[in-house]
Amino acid sequence: MSMVVRPLHLWFAAFGLLIVVSASGCLDRDSAAAANVAPQSAKQTPDELKTKIDDVVDYTLNARLMNTRDQAAWQIVHGIEAYGRDLPLEHDGQVSSALDYLLADGVLKGWVMRPGDKGVFSLLEAGSKTGQGHPDQWLGYISQCGDVKADDVMIVGGKQYHVRDLMTEAQWELYLGEEASWTLMGAVMYLPLDAKWTSKDGTKWTFERLVAMEAANKLGTGGCFGTHRMYALAIAVNRYVKETGADQRELKGGWAAANDRITEALDRVHEFQRPDGAFSTGVFEKSTESPDLGTRIYAAGHTLEFVSVALPSEELSDAWVVAGVNRLCDELNAAREMEPDCGTLYHAAHSLRLYRDLRFGARRPHLAAN
Repeated sequence: MSMVVRPLHLWFAAFGLLIVVSASGCLDRDSAAAANVAPQSAKQTPDELKTKIDDVVDYTLNARLMNTRDQAAWQIVHGIEAYGRDLPLEHDGQVSSALDYLLADGVLKGWVMRPGDKGVFSLLEAGSKTGQGHPDQWLGYISQCGDVKADDVMIVGGKQYHVRDLMTEAQWELYLGEEASWTLMGAVMYLPLDAKWTSKDGTKWTFERLVAMEAANKLGTGGCFGTHRMYALAIAVNRYVKETGADQRELKGGWAAANDRITEALDRVHEFQRPDGAFSTGVFEKSTESPDLGTRIYAAGHTLEFVSVALPSEELSDAWVVAGVNRLCDELNAAREMEPDCGTLYHAAHSLRLYRDLRFGARRPHLAAN
């Protein structure tokens, strides 16, 4: 993957999604919080951690400038999830917002939008590292960048649509048994909680039924060890609890099933954390580590995305979580002379932005000078 390395002093802007959930599990995370603490975390102040995260997040954005010749949608959209409209993209010698470029019908390998029966859909290229590899993956990722509203205009084939048309088509195409993690991400951002609809196969859907379908899957299954599914379930429960005022300990139906799965996943992440603070490369399955730096960053970034939105805000400062954040920052700093896979790199950046914004408050770094 060819990229242009940019000077270290350059800075760019970023934005994170702010949603919190409270989860209580069978593992006593409070009493066990000091079990897996990286030594550097012991005397670190909150401000020092915040500065460390900001430095890594800024560098990750500004160290490379992707372009429409050498990169494809798979790389670019992952970057958009992490940095929203602030991710730059070079096309024919001009640098602009990658997100704005794509929504304006920009040409890019793997960004294949088509009119559908009820809206707009993105062509599925299962297993692709060029185009959309999972159903509604582009919808899910752009919904999570914090910069895209349902009524934002998008141009497809020269005709004006809106981002909500991606969601409407996803609702129409939904079927029982679909891997709907990214569909759920979009629904959390763009549908009312009382949404009801009928998909093209005649299935009657509600928001809760979509949540229940995802929660019914075994932990660890689905894209990227099931981390995207767990992230989607966490933000869905967050929104439900926030908007309804429901007692999270007394949830019913699909919401209870989702909350139980979130608790199980959090307990496993903590249980499997490595002694140096690193999140396990086995994610939800077992405690393992890898000699490969990219593998460690991949697992930690995906894990921290989930942990950041699944833990209650007061637990984000717990020692075991801080240890994991520090370790991921250290791993990303160690990768500065490398060119990590964009999925790996930008999920890690997104996870740090989520954690930083949820714990310390939202921050948009300064725009980089060219």
